[in-house]
Amino acid sequence: MITVWFYTLASVFAISICSLIGVVTLSFRETNLKQVLIYFVSFSAGSLLGNAFLHLLPEAVEKAGSTFRLSTSLFVLCGVVVYFSVEKFVRWRHCHIPATEEHPHPFSLMVLFGDAVHNFIDGLIIGASYMVSIQLGFATTMAVVFHEIPQEVGDFGSLLHGGFSKIKALFFNFLSALTAILGAIIVLVMGSYVEGLTTFLVPFAAGGFIYIASCDLIPELHREVKITKSILQLVFFILGVLVMLALSFVGE
Repeated sequence: MITVWFYTLASVFAISICSLIGVVTLSFRETNLKQVLIYFVSFSAGSLLGNAFLHLLPEAVEKAGSTFRLSTSLFVLCGVVVYFSVEKFVRWRHCHIPATEEHPHPFSLMVLFGDAVHNFIDGLIIGASYMVSIQLGFATTMAVVFHEIPQEVGDFGSLLHGGFSKIKALFFNFLSALTAILGAIIVLVMGSYVEGLTTFLVPFAAGGFIYIASCDLIPELHREVKITKSILQLVFFILGVLVMLALSFVGE
């Protein structure tokens, strides 16, 4: 159990550090940053779907058994509904393109609140994954990290556009990211008292990852219509899936 705590807390802290990535982007021109990020978004979409279908769902079905496959499907749909609700009712959009005059983000405080909720759920998911196995926890952490980098760049841009100074934007963005640690601690503590917690959280995570990739990331990729860039996006998407596939053989 000590090993699970160590890996979980180290993972969520590393993810929280990703919130500081915005400072690196300050030296990039806006057009260059967009060109780089869109391929990272492609890679992120592939890694999220790869983790959902190659790691989380097979593990969820194996743990539930054939008798409870309907409940597993319902838990997946629950993940979709929760992530949809966070975006819909918190009025926070999962945007991965930095803010500009043509692409404004007017709700800076809502961005912070929504990001905090999302990171809290990420912490729950990562903690639950490590409770199942170190391999699953590592794969889930990697998928979240790949997703967090373009997301945090977008959030940082939103805060700057909303009037935050660079230092203030970095500080509050990092503060909202720390909720992942809180989520991880809660699920690890609850796991000692609530039997079958991972039976719900693992398929829930799969549903959330499928929602993010399909409803947030892929639609952004479709904005690019040039054939050469679209092919390159596809390459990065497949690469994200292959990374998750390679992680399936780690530890075997």
